[in-house]
Amino acid sequence: MAKPKVVTVLSQKGGAGKSTLTMQLAGGLARRGKGVAIIDLDPQETALRWAHSASPDAPFPAPVRPLDGDPAVLPQAVKALGREVGVVLLDCPPSIEHPATLAALQAADLALVPVVPSPADLWSTKGVERLILQVQASRKGLKAALVPNRVLRTNLAWDVLEVMRDFTLPVLGASLSQRNAFAQSAVIGGTVYQLGRTGAEAAREVDKLVAEVLKLIGEKA
Repeated sequence: MAKPKVVTVLSQKGGAGKSTLTMQLAGGLARRGKGVAIIDLDPQETALRWAHSASPDAPFPAPVRPLDGDPAVLPQAVKALGREVGVVLLDCPPSIEHPATLAALQAADLALVPVVPSPADLWSTKGVERLILQVQASRKGLKAALVPNRVLRTNLAWDVLEVMRDFTLPVLGASLSQRNAFAQSAVIGGTVYQLGRTGAEAAREVDKLVAEVLKLIGEKA
């Protein structure tokens, strides 16, 4: 199998919804028939715990694996998964200084930065953007985008979303709202697609996210 496309999800602080974005993206890709796997690089192991919460009758739709050993072995781990899947998602630690985050950026075809529309999150995103731009200077093929996440329909949130347009990195057209369905899907170890009508609006948001990601990594929708 050809080298898988690698999507790295990173942030500078906890609470940005990094693992939520990763898990929902995996579910959306799987629904479109894409072979997808997740490598959990975060010491908190949120993605692993999420998947392990699933019922044996309804397992999480993509394998989730830890990185065994030093982050330097990440390229080998991605290559090994490429024999089984076409897309590998890397869920990073909430720190741009962590060696695993740097290794994940070096391995990525696309870097996604979830951003909660709040002033504090904007400040922390500046550091993430600087790091990505530094890596892009030596890796011209690396694409990156900011993803509005946990969006509340308030005037402050809309103001912050406008400020996000001033970043150098593009802002993805798709966004994920602050919805109970995302938390509920974690409880059952699944995705919003498994929640029926309760998760319908959230599923539509994830569908838009998946479509944009596929376009950025050069895959057919």
